[in-house]
Amino acid sequence: MPYVLQRHPDSFCVAAAHVEVDVARLRAGSLVLSYTVAGGISDLLVPAVTTPSRTDELWRHTCFEAFIRAKPDGGYYEFNFAPSTQWAAYWFDGYRNGMRVAAEIDTPEIEVESTTERYTLRALLELSEWSSPSPWRLGLSAVIEDANGRKSYWALAHPPDKPDFHHSDCFAAELSPA
Repeated sequence: MPYVLQRHPDSFCVAAAHVEVDVARLRAGSLVLSYTVAGGISDLLVPAVTTPSRTDELWRHTCFEAFIRAKPDGGYYEFNFAPSTQWAAYWFDGYRNGMRVAAEIDTPEIEVESTTERYTLRALLELSEWSSPSPWRLGLSAVIEDANGRKSYWALAHPPDKPDFHHSDCFAAELSPA
């Protein structure tokens, strides 16, 4: 199912005119996220593809993110996917609380494709160790950096004030159990 991300009103972007995420749950513990940016892709700052590796602070540059929570006030995962195919996975016990590296998450399959008008990053996550009979709440987001170093912040929904992808307002999509 495709979800359209909204640019935070306090951020500006010349590279991206539209960002959407297609979400598919292939089986109980499998999730495919396809992020597509449309616009002047030559103005998008993306690092070169490299060997996939777990890397921190990917959000400082162009990065695609997913937050997944099974219980309304429970813990959640944060996933970061960079155009370089580097990635990160973290577990939080609550809102920005109890952060740890999610070592139980295996390296996702990440593919990227780019044309002059469209950039797509596809990530396949295997979360079979984390199954829940409850629907998952998703926060889908992106940090888009243009060639001038300006960043824009995109999400399904934004809380009042500054961009904060961890905020409960951002968990705006529901994914039924497979």
